[in-house]
Amino acid sequence: MNLKFGVVVFPGSNCDHDAYYSLRKVLNYDVEFLWHKDTDLKHSSVILLPGGFSYGDYLRTGSIARFSPIMNSVISFANKGGIVIGICNGFQILLEAGLLPGVMIRNNSLKFACKDVYLKTENRETIFSSEIGEETSAIKIPIAHGEGNYFADALVLQELETNKQILFRYADANGKVNDESNPNGSQLNIAGIVNKNGNVMGMMPHPERACDPTLGRTDGQLIFKSIANYILN
Repeated sequence: MNLKFGVVVFPGSNCDHDAYYSLRKVLNYDVEFLWHKDTDLKHSSVILLPGGFSYGDYLRTGSIARFSPIMNSVISFANKGGIVIGICNGFQILLEAGLLPGVMIRNNSLKFACKDVYLKTENRETIFSSEIGEETSAIKIPIAHGEGNYFADALVLQELETNKQILFRYADANGKVNDESNPNGSQLNIAGIVNKNGNVMGMMPHPERACDPTLGRTDGQLIFKSIANYILN
């Protein structure tokens, strides 16, 4: 399979070019923008829903973007085993589309949170995390959101735990999960999850903003390199 990322552009996306830059200019992967009104995924092997404020976040975050024409193609692609990653607003869209369980609500502080956070990797045997070695206690990735407080009922949370679908939890620099490291009140400190089949992943932190060595942080590369390794090997 050829490696090609398709970055969907919704009205209000503002991290689409960040993702494109990191994938093309830093990691040298093939990548193409996909307009939300189109339905052609242009032979992409990975679909990336970027961060931003799609449709101004009206009604609920991601709730309108979920009905963009291209989402029918994305949902069909995912249901056939295609790899999909949603970052921040992209994660919210995946929740609204039903490709991932749960919902996203306002940060418990009721304030926009923008800072670096640390993530503990709970499952290193996924398409999205295989390059994060056991020696890495936590990866450092920035967040920027006002509605990143992950919420689900007790049954869903139990299923996420049982099926090892919790990929990342907010933690301290040593990988210790605690309330002090939770920037938004997410249940179980959840920062990223995968679906039961393991081909769809959503996360609130921004790995595309932690790829360029010029910025002094590169942990985000590990997520994209994991995907590339899965496809190319």
